Amino acid sequence: MIDSQTETNDNDAQTRAALQPHPWVELAPDRFRLLRLSPLPTDRDTGARPLRFVELAQVERHTPQQSLLKLFVRQPGQLTAKQHNVLEIWADHRAKELRFGPDSGLRVELANRGLGRFLLAQGVLWAQKRWSHYLIEGGALPVKDVTGEDARLRRDHCLLSQGFDVLYAEPQQLKATYSAPRVSALRPDWNIEKVQVIELRDAAAMLEQADRNLLEQENRIRDTHERLNKLRREDGTLRFTIACLIVFSLFQAGLLIWIATR
Repeated sequence: MIDSQTETNDNDAQTRAALQPHPWVELAPDRFRLLRLSPLPTDRDTGARPLRFVELAQVERHTPQQSLLKLFVRQPGQLTAKQHNVLEIWADHRAKELRFGPDSGLRVELANRGLGRFLLAQGVLWAQKRWSHYLIEGGALPVKDVTGEDARLRRDHCLLSQGFDVLYAEPQQLKATYSAPRVSALRPDWNIEKVQVIELRDAAAMLEQADRNLLEQENRIRDTHERLNKLRREDGTLRFTIACLIVFSLFQAGLLIWIATR
């Protein structure tokens, strides 16, 4: 009976441990970079796609049993849901396996801007430097994130471009799974025409150039205002001169008429 009670307590302890979130789940980022999202033509589904700058934040942890890379995309002045714009890459060193997360799927709010491929490429690049021979743990693709046929095609194109396989279990193409044989089979590239990483030195140079451009614009505007004011003054002088000439002409005409009638 004692053994049974001990076994029950052990099972309860294991259950509680399994229900508790992983201590790395709430890690805050400690490295930051700037991303430039190039302006693109307006899309009928995702709307306008102007020039944007966003922050790429990341955190990394390692133990002998597992490793984690977590990437965040943050938009200045905007709050996003906790599970949005986040990509996790978990490496299990005991099973020699790599897993992509979160479990709810990669949900990027700035859709159709190349960020999905960029995040996957960063994760693949990080993994291939260390564990290129690890297996890939596949999974199911969330159905609720697919709002239409174009969104489904964009999602599949993103995964296929990075080297994943997308398989559908039914002809309606509703439920899909992704997989890949090994980390070495994935591609660490992305569309650099859509997303560019701006290093700190380049960002400083851009700010300095922008400040110089603003100063030049202010000087041009000031010169234009001065020319306009000068033209207004000259215009006023010309109007006064013309008015005087008209009055003088009328006076002369009246004088001539008076002389002629006398």
